[in-house]
Amino acid sequence: MAEQDISARLVELLTARGELLASAWVEAVSRTLRGRVSLAELDRELHEVYTALVDGLREGGLDWQGDEFAEVRALLAELSRSRARQGFTPTETATSVLACKDVLAPTADTSGEDIHAYLELGKLIDALALFTLEVYARTREEIISAQSEQLMELSTPVVKLWEGVVAVPLVGTLDSARTQVVMEKLLQALVDINADQAIIDITGVPAVDTEVAQHLLKTVVAARLMGAECIISGIRPQIAQTIVALGIQFGDIVTKASLADALKHALRRGDADLPDTGGRA
Repeated sequence: MAEQDISARLVELLTARGELLASAWVEAVSRTLRGRVSLAELDRELHEVYTALVDGLREGGLDWQGDEFAEVRALLAELSRSRARQGFTPTETATSVLACKDVLAPTADTSGEDIHAYLELGKLIDALALFTLEVYARTREEIISAQSEQLMELSTPVVKLWEGVVAVPLVGTLDSARTQVVMEKLLQALVDINADQAIIDITGVPAVDTEVAQHLLKTVVAARLMGAECIISGIRPQIAQTIVALGIQFGDIVTKASLADALKHALRRGDADLPDTGGRA
């Protein structure tokens, strides 16, 4: 059978029992989603896809990438994005499309020509299911990327400790991407707060290697270009030994064991009036 003949026959088969088949598709998918999507919403989604599928076949095509199936692709893309945002698994998302194959499967009394038409329809549905998974995967990547950026923003706060003194308490691993965020937020804070002293506290950084040290030095240099002096605090004994073993040189950058020591140094450097504690910390 020619492609147009197959499309025409499929339109006849799918239109003859259209409402029954679409409802069966909705019922099959609803069982896999276990009520996490309302039946009314699912009915609307799949009926729209079913109608668009029949319209695409009516226009004489079996190529899912053709213009005939543009509406089908748009509807499935929206369905995929919705499932990804709602936290459904790839299997659950693909099943929303693949369940259609079981509903439309030929019966025992189906003629040979019709079986061939159903096989071609099965290939079309498989391709649409793969398209659905691709959109789902891209959407999940976008969601994860956005969440990572938000987490990075939350994990690099810039805190005003004193007039003219800000601090950046770092927690976790320091990589290139995060260093860029730290640098941008610190430089912006120096301008917004009109600060000339910055403390970079690495108490929460588990380890310092050559790469982390280079990131810190770049941040210090950037702050100096803005007219601010930096102090690195949180140099624990283990980190100090590692820095010495690696031969890392911080040059004239002031380092302190704790944030409190760094703040005291910054205040003295800025000629702030410190309260007399009688020698007590």
